[in-house]
Amino acid sequence: MHTLHAKDVNTALDFPSLIDALQEAFAKPAGTPQRQVFPLDQNGMHSDAFAVLPAWNDKTIAVKAFTYFPDNPKKSPQLASLYSKILIFNRLTGEPQALVDGTSVTYWRTAAVSALGAKYLARENAQHLLVFGTGNLATYMALAHATVRPITTITVWGRDPNKAQNTVNAIKKVRPELEINVCDNIEQCVRSADIISCATGSPTPLFPAEWVKSGTHVDLIGNHNHDRRECDTALITDNEVYVDSKLNVFAEAGELLIPVDEGVYSLDRVKGELSQLCSSTVHGRQTDSQITVFKTVGTALADLVGAQLVFEKHNS
Repeated sequence: MHTLHAKDVNTALDFPSLIDALQEAFAKPAGTPQRQVFPLDQNGMHSDAFAVLPAWNDKTIAVKAFTYFPDNPKKSPQLASLYSKILIFNRLTGEPQALVDGTSVTYWRTAAVSALGAKYLARENAQHLLVFGTGNLATYMALAHATVRPITTITVWGRDPNKAQNTVNAIKKVRPELEINVCDNIEQCVRSADIISCATGSPTPLFPAEWVKSGTHVDLIGNHNHDRRECDTALITDNEVYVDSKLNVFAEAGELLIPVDEGVYSLDRVKGELSQLCSSTVHGRQTDSQITVFKTVGTALADLVGAQLVFEKHNS
């Protein structure tokens, strides 16, 4: 059995091939039970958690396990807030194939899933991408979306201007031909964006829905809690909402669950999930004037695809 580290993942993966692999996998039948997230702090004072995500398809069986300790960086600069591993097995024989670094795969597959959603939901001529967030995912999100749409301008917003500039610099290293800047006026940036990708830890909406222009696609990935959200109620109730996984989003995502609790939204209004888009059983964007929303919390099938692709490229 192979042990594949973060450097192996980053060497093996690129967005075009990963997005194609995800599209193929989500179009086919797969076993994807609801992921299990276990809070580790009984008194609710911390968000420490442990999670297990199983999945299988006709090629691979996978289980991802991760720990989330958000206060770790405060304890030591050497500690990360997230640790993760993905174990994959041969579907035909059950033989263990590889133990893959799950943290790096998560960055790649999270961004690739969002970009795959944008292939179906963002306007074909979308050129201005606005990224909310300056964490580890921000650069991946920008590069993934620029793979599927003719992005010419990327704007990055962050609470810390220095971190925002660092993110801009990181994107420029890979795509120097693009215009990439720090957002210094949120309203102006939101009103001009064709795609808005939110990857923050914000517990409250980042902007009001009224700022979002017709034809915009909004991508929400930062929140996994039922009582938090990156967007307001109006963005959900007034527009076309899609999700990566109904099973997981309906159990975790405050973006949808808070409007439900408010009595102004029902989950049956969600237009579809990623597997339905990929298998063409649900249609994506229908007009250039629609505002579309894609809420993701992550799926084990995406982890499986990422880890399997790393394993295949490592062996080739």
